[in-house]
Amino acid sequence: MIEKFFESGLWSSRFIVLLAVIFGLFGAITLFAVASFDIYDTVKLVLNTYVNHAHPEHFHESVVGGIIGAVDLYLIGVVMLLFAFGLYELFISDIDVAREEDGENKILSIHSLDQLKDKISKVIVMVLVVGFFQKVGLASYQSPLELLYLALSITAVAVGLYFLSKVGH
Repeated sequence: MIEKFFESGLWSSRFIVLLAVIFGLFGAITLFAVASFDIYDTVKLVLNTYVNHAHPEHFHESVVGGIIGAVDLYLIGVVMLLFAFGLYELFISDIDVAREEDGENKILSIHSLDQLKDKISKVIVMVLVVGFFQKVGLASYQSPLELLYLALSITAVAVGLYFLSKVGH
């Protein structure tokens, strides 16, 4: 009797995960909104620059940096979505609506913590890569050695992405 009551309560305690799911979704929505406003501001800057026939210093770097920064936020928002969907599917229930469309949605289909960790880590690596290229785009290079370091770092990122794509195949 006590064991059954305890096990029932223990099993029901998994619903605490709903807090992480709900606030994960709020976080994703917030990141998508902020990234969209950043893109809006970048578009406004470009339009104002061309309408006024101005060409401020570092204009292209600002535009590329603004867009890459927004992409970075979108990717982090995707991490939050994967996190929320994954926790829900692992602890609460399968998302039936996702399975009704075309049988099985492989992007959101998560059956273990390792699968969730793998999907999230791949998106986090992409966030780091985007952040790296944002920094590279805004840096100034003074010597040939610095350009060599840039080439080597881009090569290292490309090799890392190649091997990351081979994981799980």
